[in-house]
Amino acid sequence: MAKCPKCGRKLTLFDWKPNCPGCGVNLVYYGMEERLLDEADAAEAEHAKLQKRIDRLKASFVGSKLTIVRIILSILPIATLLLPLCSVTYSGPFIEQTTTNINAIEIYNLVSSLDFDALLTMIGSNVLGTSFIGYAGALVCLLLSLVLVIVSLLMLMLACSPKGNPRNITLNVITIALAAAAPVFFNIFSTNISAVFPDFISGKIGFGIFIYIGALALLLAINIIIAVKGVEVKYKQCFVGGIPAEEYFELVEKGTEKEVIRQMMAEALSNKEEKKAEKEEAKA
Repeated sequence: MAKCPKCGRKLTLFDWKPNCPGCGVNLVYYGMEERLLDEADAAEAEHAKLQKRIDRLKASFVGSKLTIVRIILSILPIATLLLPLCSVTYSGPFIEQTTTNINAIEIYNLVSSLDFDALLTMIGSNVLGTSFIGYAGALVCLLLSLVLVIVSLLMLMLACSPKGNPRNITLNVITIALAAAAPVFFNIFSTNISAVFPDFISGKIGFGIFIYIGALALLLAINIIIAVKGVEVKYKQCFVGGIPAEEYFELVEKGTEKEVIRQMMAEALSNKEEKKAEKEEAKA
């Protein structure tokens, strides 16, 4: 059962008028000014929190010359995947020797047309199992490293958050480990497939994979340097009811009474108006 917000009288279904039958206060508008002030404070507080996120986002990308270099180095590994990562050569009787260079485009075409059931069958083969385990391992490691490169690029938006630097460095280390494992698996594939089909099929590591790993190493290095030197985040000063946002949040966290905060807000706004009037008088 509802109660009057002022006198606490219990209201029944017959109390349909907008005024309390006990104290006569308007039940609709009572406390509306206070609620509007609370909503205004909440909106300004939320804006202050959002502004801090925006300031950190801006610093993550253009906070210093190093962060600008990091953007370039975050994109560079993706570009290096267009270089020859490895090559596969086919030859044999009545077959003209053909060499295919494998890069990101060829890998995409390969994965999109790959028969996974056939691959799993080949992995279980006693003769070709080891070869195709190496084949699948190289493919998976390279694709996972590419996924983590893209994730790292997206995570730059949170680079200036409290856990930004550890997260970036961890992602870089895992990416390098996966990229370094890819040629190891490919060599397993190449060695074993050549042993089964000598002079018919062979594989060779391309220079592109080493440039790719080098680009990842540069990205790791720049993230370590940024973590050591730090990036200054220039926060825009925000206010809640005229009080600096940091001071307001501290007061709320301490459990300061709302009336005290309101009094401080009134004083802050009054001082602001006085300073504004003084400036206008000085200009006149």
